[in-house]
Amino acid sequence: MKVGCIGLGDIARKAYLPVLGTQPGIDLHLQTRTPATLHRVADTLHLSEGRRHTSLDSLLATGLDAAFVHAPTAVHPQIVTRLLEAGVPTYVDKPLAYELADSQRLVDLAEQRGVSLFVGFNRRYAPGYAQCLEHPRELILMQKNRVGLPEEPRSMILDDFVHVVDTLRFLVPGPVGDVTVRARVEDGLLHHVVLQLGGDGFTALGVMNRLSGSTEEILEVSGQDTKRQVLNLAEVIDHKGQPTVRRRGDWVPVARQRGIEQVVLAFLDAVRAGEVLSARDALATHELCERVVRAIQDRSAAA
Repeated sequence: MKVGCIGLGDIARKAYLPVLGTQPGIDLHLQTRTPATLHRVADTLHLSEGRRHTSLDSLLATGLDAAFVHAPTAVHPQIVTRLLEAGVPTYVDKPLAYELADSQRLVDLAEQRGVSLFVGFNRRYAPGYAQCLEHPRELILMQKNRVGLPEEPRSMILDDFVHVVDTLRFLVPGPVGDVTVRARVEDGLLHHVVLQLGGDGFTALGVMNRLSGSTEEILEVSGQDTKRQVLNLAEVIDHKGQPTVRRRGDWVPVARQRGIEQVVLAFLDAVRAGEVLSARDALATHELCERVVRAIQDRSAAA
């Protein structure tokens, strides 16, 4: 299977290439517009010159069976459009695009062409988070915090808070009827945001503080007098009287702990099987993110 990786930034090098570069039967091709980066990364993977590309045209000319897009979000629409029009099953790192109209257009294009489009929400495949589906979920709380990183609202919500939004959507046990957004914006920068989702018998809260003093990710699901807590995707604590702690094994790769290995293999398996994957559910996450962005913008305009 001939697979292209477009964009060789931090997430591609740390998370995806260690998985793709070790899969049997994968003829891996790399593409970036920066020759020095291309050759440095390709050298570490021992890839021949014919598998190194500085243009998308060159990469497409090889006859790809699948592609992974890890280029900056701003260029996702043009790259994904080219891939879909060429009939290439496409995995794209979240988000599809900064603007909802672009995301909608890409999902529609994929469906019109009958080509797989898959958005890499890896947390749905992370073992600790996936296991929360087995737990009562009357109350869901997810926090994803940072140190010293207030940011322009749209980019912060779509590039980072999107993980929180999608995880809440993944875990809520029923249809969402109520959506509430609170945020603090100062000098045009988003300091923190809180999203509350409500439905029949459940409440879900998503929190991101970019001035929290700590980089952390905490997920809690509780109900029926029990609670499951997942710390930084690595440690699972079950609370029912005396807490029970399960930690990631010493030799478990970070890519597996974070669900990246699993989501990559799920996409590749679907391509091999000829299954066409839809990004329609992922679009619903983008729609909710747009709702959050607009609520923040409206609140800032009224202030």
